[in-house]
Amino acid sequence: MPANQEVLGPDTELNRIAEVPMLDFHFSIPPRSTMAIKRALDFSVSAALLMLTSPLLLLSAVFIKLDSEGPVFFRQVRVGKKGKKFTMFKLRTMDADAESQLDDLIDLDALEEPAFKIHNDPRITRVGRFLRRSSMDEIPQFINVLKGDMSLVGPRPEEEAVVALYDERQRQRLSVKPGLTGPMQVAGRGSLNFEERLALERDYLDNLTIAGDISILARTPKAVIRGDGAF
Repeated sequence: MPANQEVLGPDTELNRIAEVPMLDFHFSIPPRSTMAIKRALDFSVSAALLMLTSPLLLLSAVFIKLDSEGPVFFRQVRVGKKGKKFTMFKLRTMDADAESQLDDLIDLDALEEPAFKIHNDPRITRVGRFLRRSSMDEIPQFINVLKGDMSLVGPRPEEEAVVALYDERQRQRLSVKPGLTGPMQVAGRGSLNFEERLALERDYLDNLTIAGDISILARTPKAVIRGDGAF
């Protein structure tokens, strides 16, 4: 049995094929009504929060430009629902040439699991460290939520190179839109390993409800203030 049994889903059966024991997984699909309400919540809340946080965006833009050369916004292709690619927006927290430096810092082919975080990343700027610690760098993702590329709550969107390393079980996290926040963000963020993240996301996917989303949204500010696993 795996250490994190939630990755199996709630409906698992033990069968046999030619006397070989096999686990059959049955995954739940959220009702259309739930997903329609979820989209309405995404649109209304993200539009309101984008307007409320616009002064913070402007102030952050000034400090980013004063701190280092490069654009205010960082754009990167991420993988969303059913493997659909989209351009995700963030406030820039690293050097302008950060992506070209990645190969010198980590070998993707040598990763033990399809996820990585670089502690004390030398590419992060002084202002960027504060923006990451406070999660203010995520504010532009309300634009992605408005466009429908992302949801307020869901698994975090990953880079193409990382998703390319997924096996079929790990691709289950692509069955819904990625989220600006999610079960990982309120349960440890970057301090969790990939299997722990997958277990939390598996449990979220199989028990997706509007009440559950609202609960995660309500717990997110406390997680941001604590800053556990944020780097």
